[in-house]
Amino acid sequence: MQKDTLQRKKVRTASLSIFSNITLIILKVTAGIFSGSVSIISEAIHSGMDLLASIIAFFSVKISGMPPDKNHQYGHGKFENVSGVIEALLIFIAAGWIIFEAVKKILEPALPESLGIGTIVMGVSAIVNFIVSRRLYNVGKETDSVALEADGLHLKTDVYTSLGVALGLLLIWVFKIALLDPIVAILVAMLILRESFVLLKKAYYPLLDTPLPEKEISIIEKNINKHLKPGMSYHMLRSRKAGPKRYVDLHLEVPGDITVNESHELCDIIEHEIEHELENTEVYIHIEPCECEKQVQKN
Repeated sequence: MQKDTLQRKKVRTASLSIFSNITLIILKVTAGIFSGSVSIISEAIHSGMDLLASIIAFFSVKISGMPPDKNHQYGHGKFENVSGVIEALLIFIAAGWIIFEAVKKILEPALPESLGIGTIVMGVSAIVNFIVSRRLYNVGKETDSVALEADGLHLKTDVYTSLGVALGLLLIWVFKIALLDPIVAILVAMLILRESFVLLKKAYYPLLDTPLPEKEISIIEKNINKHLKPGMSYHMLRSRKAGPKRYVDLHLEVPGDITVNESHELCDIIEHEIEHELENTEVYIHIEPCECEKQVQKN
């Protein structure tokens, strides 16, 4: 029941991002047309990419919550990682388009109009994105959803870019320098490029089945070591992550005088404690005779 509740919470939060992005696109496009500001248009393009990314995140969150099936025997968690990679690439494309438009504006400079409307829209955009990004990021952390975290981090950067555009428009209004508009747009694009790299790294690495972070590995080793008795050891500890799901497996060496039931009970205790301390974790332990008994069997 707890998992179902968290899944519904993830889906509702992802849908909130879609709704907010649609609203902001309408506001920014309208302000951009009236003002002729390339920095506002660049923000509208960014919000368009945000909308596409939030739609992808919404469906990836829904799919990742589905149980394992014949074609996805380890579950659907990596759909969230794929969503994060796609979102990072979309952000990269948006940044390139913004730079292209800004360069055109530098070659043919013109003062934007209706600067007051543009400044107000950018201020509203910053406030909305701040509220929504905090919600996305907090729920993403709570549910260990890389898709929601990526969307939250994305919108958090939008807060800074919107404030940057608003500041640029104010400077243009004060100093009447047309070049400030495309320069601000390029600075916005630089922030977006940095954001895309951070998201790509976070989402892509789990697709390569890289190990869990050192902090989590320490928790796993601590829970194994405290149950080891004389003659026991372990090796081949492996870990990986798919979306919010962690997978851990290892070989546990035990003395030959321990019964199958005792070995099984020991494995259950270790697995339960690791899974309790690290939520969304599945642990698999393979029992082997200890090294000294392997040598005796060979002789």
